[in-house]
Amino acid sequence: MCDLVARTGRHQQRYKDGYRLVAGCVPFKYFSCDENCDTNTKKIIKVLMINSTSGPGLLFPKGGWENDETVTEAAVREAIEEAGVRGVVKEYLDDYEFRSKSHQDELSPEGWCKASMFALYVDEELESWPEQETRERKWLTIQEAAQLCRHSWMKDALFKFAEYYDNADNNDSNITTEDDSIPASR
Repeated sequence: MCDLVARTGRHQQRYKDGYRLVAGCVPFKYFSCDENCDTNTKKIIKVLMINSTSGPGLLFPKGGWENDETVTEAAVREAIEEAGVRGVVKEYLDDYEFRSKSHQDELSPEGWCKASMFALYVDEELESWPEQETRERKWLTIQEAAQLCRHSWMKDALFKFAEYYDNADNNDSNITTEDDSIPASR
């Protein structure tokens, strides 16, 4: 039994210019390399994805940004509720527009959403979380995540995450964002 409870309803939902505002993240952490990694590489970055409750493919945690929280607080809350992870927001990735078939309402009749996405360094995986009965989590390399990602806008966020960590000045030279045998391009 989980002591945390997921937020539900739309009474606190933020909207702007006909868009429902959404916050989400690309959760990541470092894993030790196995025998398939380059010998110079000690660690590999993997991202956490969750199953969709409405069809095939995997997703990053995301959900409505509510009036009583900042956008980063909303992204962290969604990671806890949907994926059962806590962590530290490391980087704003970008805003992504998409159309939701399941979240059309009077303030966004066409279902348009604008998602602010962040890189979230995972420092804790919870044993129980609000949506664990309907969500499975899976750690993947960036290439694996790109192949399994359900939405193109989330794939764009994933590649933005990969670019950031490939180009970061403070990147540890013993860490890679991808299996060395797989190109990191789209």
